[in-house]
Amino acid sequence: MSKARQPTSRRLEKAERILSAAASLILRWGYNNTTMDEIAQQAGIAKGTLYLYWKTREDLFRALIKWERLKWAEDFLQRIDGDPERVLLQGMFKHSALALMNRPLLQAVLLRDMDVLGKLAYSEQTSAANLERLTGFESYLTVLRAHHLVRDDLSLEAQVYTVSAIFMGFFLVEPMVPGKARLSDEEKANLIAETIHRTLEVGHAAAADTLQALADAFMHYLNREIEITKERFQQELE
Repeated sequence: MSKARQPTSRRLEKAERILSAAASLILRWGYNNTTMDEIAQQAGIAKGTLYLYWKTREDLFRALIKWERLKWAEDFLQRIDGDPERVLLQGMFKHSALALMNRPLLQAVLLRDMDVLGKLAYSEQTSAANLERLTGFESYLTVLRAHHLVRDDLSLEAQVYTVSAIFMGFFLVEPMVPGKARLSDEEKANLIAETIHRTLEVGHAAAADTLQALADAFMHYLNREIEITKERFQQELE
C-alpha cells in the first residue's frame, strides 16, 4: 500500500477506539447480541461515522480480529526482547501465552468460543492469513530441527500438532479448574514452556552461532507475522 493510500493517524486512532469498544461489548454480550448502534454509542461516535469505516458488522469483526492479532504480536515482540531463550520453543511459547492472556477476545478466536463469537467462531480459522502463519511456523520449526534442538523422531506435522495441543490445552482447561486451584498467568506460561520443552526439545545447549542463526530465523518469522497482520488491518481502512 502506497503512502498516499495509508490511513491517517487520526483515522487510525478513531478506528482503534471503535474496535476497542466493539471488543468490550462482544466479550460482555457476545457477537450475536452486539449491534452496530451499541458499538457506536460505546465508542462515542455517530452511527453514520461507524459506517464510514465498515459497512457491516461482519466487516468490523474481521477488522477487530486483525487488530487484536496485531496488538498481540506487538506485545509478544516486546516481551521476548532480551530473553536468551526467546529463539527456543519454550521461550517462544511462554511469551506467546503471556501476550495471549492479555487478549481474551483473541483467546475466544483460538478456542472457537461459540458463546463469544457465535456463527463466526469457525470462519476465522480457515483464512488465508492463518495458513500463512502456519507455513511461517513450520519454516521456523524446520530450522530448529536442522540444528538438532528438537526431537527428530517425530515428523514436522506431528510436532506442530503436539505443540498446538499443549498450548491450546492449557487455555481450554482453565474454565474447568476450581477457583482455589487456579494458577497465575506467569505460572501457567511457565508450565506451558516446561511441558513443550520436556516433550519436544533436547537437552544440550546450542552454540552461540547457532543461537544467532535461530534468532535471525525467529525474528524474520515474527516480523513477517506483524507485517501480514498490519497490512490486513490497514487495508480495512483504505
